[in-house]
Amino acid sequence: MKTFRVCAVGVCGWTLLAASLGGVAQAGWAQTMKPAKPAGTPAKQAYYIDPMVLDLAALVPDPPAAGSALQKAELQQLHEIERTRTAAQVTAAKADEDEEDLFAYKTVLGAGFNAAALPVTAELGVHVKNEQSVAGGALKQVFERPRPYQTDKTLHPVCALTAAPNSYPSGHALTGYLEGLTLAEIVPEKRTEILARADDYAHNRLVCGVHYPSDVEASRRVAYAVFGYMLATPRFQRDLARARAETREKLGLAVK
Repeated sequence: MKTFRVCAVGVCGWTLLAASLGGVAQAGWAQTMKPAKPAGTPAKQAYYIDPMVLDLAALVPDPPAAGSALQKAELQQLHEIERTRTAAQVTAAKADEDEEDLFAYKTVLGAGFNAAALPVTAELGVHVKNEQSVAGGALKQVFERPRPYQTDKTLHPVCALTAAPNSYPSGHALTGYLEGLTLAEIVPEKRTEILARADDYAHNRLVCGVHYPSDVEASRRVAYAVFGYMLATPRFQRDLARARAETREKLGLAVK
């Protein structure tokens, strides 16, 4: 069995009851169940990567085994996050769950960084998120790890729930890291702030209560592997150059 380092990053959870938030009123946060995909929904096709070449399952360790000391430590960490999370943290986590795209980084680049003003950049972001769906979706099927709230019914998640065993890796965290790495190529002078925001976006999955810390750490590892592959493709370099020119012009940044 491979070992996994437990680290502090995002987790979300599942229950149809209102959440109890360590100091926050319990009645204010109701969860919704994610609808199942209709039968026969076609699988998403990769746009930049070749899944047959990029063997991601070999690049990440197995998640901590059910009942192991590592899993118990992760559940304890999630309970502590739940106990201490504030209403403001929950609001931010739920906002990040709803904005699973490049423009979550407007907190770094300002209100002018939005899809309406940047259609070319928005299209790039859609393609990058698609690669998350392809890569992350395949890994979820390989590992089939139950969500923490499916294992520990005493957790009180505050974000959308699912009945599927698809915790590892976190799709939201993988999206956040891929979009952040992409944006760091567009605005490299803000790289430190962008990647810090990516870590914060991932950690919010823990605040939500729907993922284990090891889920988001796996997402970070996968993101760097996928992004490295993307950087080597002419199609991504072309789209990246167009988005870079548009974003830097609209935000009044020097042309790079």
